[in-house]
Amino acid sequence: MIEALHRSLKDHREALYLFFRHLRESGGPFLNRSDVQHVFRDFREGPGPDLPDPRIGALVAHTQEVVVRDSQLFLAVRERVAHWRYLHIHTEEMQARELTVSEFLSAKEHAAVGAPGGAERYALEVDLSPFERGFPKMQRAASIGRGVDFLNRHLSSRLFGRSNGGLQRLVDFLRVHEVQGRPLLLNGSVNSVPELKEALRQGIAVLGERDPEEDGFCRELRQLGFEQGWGRTASRARDTMEILSDLLEAPSAGTLEDFLARVPMIFSIAILSPHGFFAQSDVLGMPDTGGQVVYILDQVRALERTMRDSIRAAGLDVEPRIVVLTRLIPEARGTTCDQRLEPILGAERATILRVPFRTRGGDVVPHWISRFEIWPYLERYAVDAQRELLAELGGRPDFLVGNYSDGNLVASIMAHRMGVTQCTIAHALEKTKYDNSDLQWKEQEAEHHFSCQYTADLIAMNTADFIITSTYQEIAGTEDTVGQYESYRSFTMPDLYRVVAGIDCFDPKFNIVSPGADHRVFFPWSDEDRRLEEVRSEIREMVFGSGTDGARGRLANPDRPLLFAMSRLDRIKNVAGLLAAYGASDALRQRANLLIIGGHVDPERSNDRDERAQIETIHGLLDRYELDGEVRWLQLQTDKNRVGEFYRVVADTGGAFVQPALFEAFGLTVVEAMSTGLPTFATCHGGPREIIQDGVSGYHIDPTDGDEMVVPIVDFFQAVDDDPELWGRLSRGAMQRVRERYNWPLYAETLLKLSRIYGFWRFITSLEREETRRYLEMFYGLMYRPRARALEEGGVREDAG
Repeated sequence: MIEALHRSLKDHREALYLFFRHLRESGGPFLNRSDVQHVFRDFREGPGPDLPDPRIGALVAHTQEVVVRDSQLFLAVRERVAHWRYLHIHTEEMQARELTVSEFLSAKEHAAVGAPGGAERYALEVDLSPFERGFPKMQRAASIGRGVDFLNRHLSSRLFGRSNGGLQRLVDFLRVHEVQGRPLLLNGSVNSVPELKEALRQGIAVLGERDPEEDGFCRELRQLGFEQGWGRTASRARDTMEILSDLLEAPSAGTLEDFLARVPMIFSIAILSPHGFFAQSDVLGMPDTGGQVVYILDQVRALERTMRDSIRAAGLDVEPRIVVLTRLIPEARGTTCDQRLEPILGAERATILRVPFRTRGGDVVPHWISRFEIWPYLERYAVDAQRELLAELGGRPDFLVGNYSDGNLVASIMAHRMGVTQCTIAHALEKTKYDNSDLQWKEQEAEHHFSCQYTADLIAMNTADFIITSTYQEIAGTEDTVGQYESYRSFTMPDLYRVVAGIDCFDPKFNIVSPGADHRVFFPWSDEDRRLEEVRSEIREMVFGSGTDGARGRLANPDRPLLFAMSRLDRIKNVAGLLAAYGASDALRQRANLLIIGGHVDPERSNDRDERAQIETIHGLLDRYELDGEVRWLQLQTDKNRVGEFYRVVADTGGAFVQPALFEAFGLTVVEAMSTGLPTFATCHGGPREIIQDGVSGYHIDPTDGDEMVVPIVDFFQAVDDDPELWGRLSRGAMQRVRERYNWPLYAETLLKLSRIYGFWRFITSLEREETRRYLEMFYGLMYRPRARALEEGGVREDAG
């Protein structure tokens, strides 16, 4: 790249000089990708000299960021997914050179806050790359998110290539398993590889003589060195032993995975979600509470069913336990968030365990605290929660799952203290939601405290044994956009620290495991036998009636199809953007009514500043475009069963669902709508781009341009008028897509497989990377803890309002 740029500077000096001058004069000092492309397009269409060199066009297309400083340009160029280079161009001398990451970040800092002087010149740099030397990394972008497959292949060859040394570690691994104080798999009579091979030979012979459906464990097996856990029936136990025997004779990654899938390792799970109002009802309209609660509760039910089936297949009569650890809030606002224990509905032995936040003096914090304000309490919470969890389970869990930035930090602390496997789920990383939030952290610190959050994210990402995401784009974006995790690769927070190597998208800890929708609730609109007429009538009255409590607008032409949008009200969800685009489009207004469900209709009922601003904006747009006869706005609905019927009532009208978010990490409402057979339009920025096959199971829209956003929606309703079968084809395509890719049984099976495999490699190879952890503990002590304490001493607000 740098060689091609040198040639271009020589061959097109005059044209490039003028183009660079346009960049410098375009309003810097920071230009993003769209800014650069806009300047380039205007330059090429202007009267100046042409730039025929395709190498310049390619450079512009791959430039994600430009820093302008006097006569100098500093470029961050993303050549392809997760591959970056940095360039410096002196526009007066017309010379270019390649930069290190550190040099580029230093240029950003200089442009943001001025030249450092004295001791400030030496910035704290976070560089985790030295700890990764020698550890296997993927090379192909297509492999990102398939970490477990890569890890198995690479480490299997390493493990089994050590003669019997590696296989002995496998024997040691099998000997450590127990449940409720009872040994599993092997007892003390089998201590070596030859002893295990001989025991397997005899065990297979014993089981081969028994009825395949008989109990899979007998006294003869114990005498050979075996304990329970091989299988409920003789046939299952024999199959498991044969897989292990094959593994010992001809080791392979596939055989290892097949065997580990049968090892009874997971009997209890702790799931961390400290912030927000976490309960099972009356919380979805509360601040900081939304899709994450629904996700976790559905996750728990699916995991418990899959764990129970797996444990039973292993021949054990043990009940799985799942505990969701969250925060106890004494001022619970009518919810159950002030109850210490709450059984999870739809599960048998899964429980919500609530532990309060405490101040440094030990006092319980009584009120809700925004997710941006909770950082001072998490270290104390981790210690208290661990004590409560151990008492509830009667021992440590088999692995921990963290959720969001706070839950992942707590999981990191607890997993290290208890020595268990740690899984991280981000759900959403705030860093990509706010432009230049790292660079301008000081301006946003009073409200968002990103210095704590981004530090917590870095720590949790790098301590986790494995990370699961719902989509590829969460990790590495697309050819044109940067992934959420990729954005943590390198960044700077001036006067605090700069990250030159934070997280690597090619790390095999990343795995894509997509959730689904609850099939008991989100079933097809055509399944009339399952639909409750009373609920349907209530919803039709809410949508088409004239009631005004918690609603605005009345549909003057109720025979039109409904265009349905449902989400919490914040800037990123872009409901106001959808409403403005609808109001400005006569074509769409003539073809469909708009149904919005979200937030409070009365701004005085909201406790969240951002939500109140969106509510006021929506009211203003309804007035401006005179939409009260074409738009029905209902307050957020918290009854999941009723929400499912909303989708189906919209389908009854021949309508569609639209998700217009500026960015969406996954898009659970998209999956819910598609599950019911409702044709769906969703943002092309984020997870929905992968969920929807454009034109087959729905359509992509670009929410950044209101005029363009409504074009495919108008075209769809026009096409349905011309071809009534189109609606049904989209409906069937949506349901088929969800059945194949987005369902909870597949999710639970995959997550449990990952926990077994990463737990195995953690035992075999010390996968926790102790050197990395020590480095991160120092980073925690030097950076996170002082900032969190300063936040507490400065006073934490009860809410964002």
